[in-house]
Amino acid sequence: MARFHPLTVTDVQKTIRDAVVVTLAPPAGADFDFLQGQYLTFRKDFDGEELRRSYSICSGLDDGVLQVGIKKVDGGAFSTWANDNLKPGDTLEAMPPMGNFHTPITPLATHHYVGFAGGSGITPVLSILRTVLTREPKSRFTLVYANRAVNSIMFREELEDLKNTYMGRLAVIHVLESDSQDIDLFTGRVDTEKCGQLFKQWIDVSTIDTAFICGPEPMMLGIADALVDHGMAKDQIKFELFASNQPGRAARPAVALTEADGTHETLARIKLDGASRSFAMPKDSTVLEAALANDIDAPFACKAGVCSTCRAKVIEGEVEMMANHALEDYEVARGYVLTCQCYPISDKIVLDYDQ
Repeated sequence: MARFHPLTVTDVQKTIRDAVVVTLAPPAGADFDFLQGQYLTFRKDFDGEELRRSYSICSGLDDGVLQVGIKKVDGGAFSTWANDNLKPGDTLEAMPPMGNFHTPITPLATHHYVGFAGGSGITPVLSILRTVLTREPKSRFTLVYANRAVNSIMFREELEDLKNTYMGRLAVIHVLESDSQDIDLFTGRVDTEKCGQLFKQWIDVSTIDTAFICGPEPMMLGIADALVDHGMAKDQIKFELFASNQPGRAARPAVALTEADGTHETLARIKLDGASRSFAMPKDSTVLEAALANDIDAPFACKAGVCSTCRAKVIEGEVEMMANHALEDYEVARGYVLTCQCYPISDKIVLDYDQ
């Protein structure tokens, strides 16, 4: 069940003109312990319509607080409301922390992590680097942070404070698209070419143990290509997409609608919270849509294949996943899918949300 809990807003602070950091207090008994790099899914009713939005936790494991960063998006109902109206004492409904944008912390390790963030993509990366600096005292972190201009840099003061506190262990490279800087390399967009120049002059890819990338998809793909071109293994690169050019589900291809036997329905069985429900569903519906239509409180947030809130494991049968911006290759290989993007192909499917 997609269980939501009431979180009390204890503080709201502007980090830039159009972004806020929200501090939250979970209710007694609710498990909101998080791992660095995870996110919270919120829900709110706007004029009779329930909206769900996911925002990354920006606090580190040792900060003693639960905080998320919310940047205002043009036309975004939730982000605009949060920036303009949210205040201490208000209540937000949220699901417990989720997400796999992290690696295990090893206190005695001597690692070099590199984070690439674009705009509000800094929020999960900030949580990761804060945690690394406190819990892996022999490790170091290099952050490449892309923004339009100086006044659009979220957490600029916090990053400077962290640099001063962890001198020699945290390096921050700001790349600004419109504001010129003393070093030409730090002006422009972070793309494959820019990364190639950075890797020649500032960052030795051979020393990197893990790279974390969070930002718009074209930027992330360009950075990943540059890392691989410079010798980094794909399994050392972790992605978190904070926005998508696909606001809803992908279009259904005609080929998957025409089964050889002419059957256009599938018998689906969904396992959730230890219970199983079976129902018939059309093959031109996503698994998530069909589950919700049958009063199954399946978890979801973006419905665009961007977050992993609706993740489930295929136990039996075959489905077709139209888009995937959240699962890693090894998860897909093990049978995990994003149910908001999955259509049944076989006449029977069994999916498990509990695994």
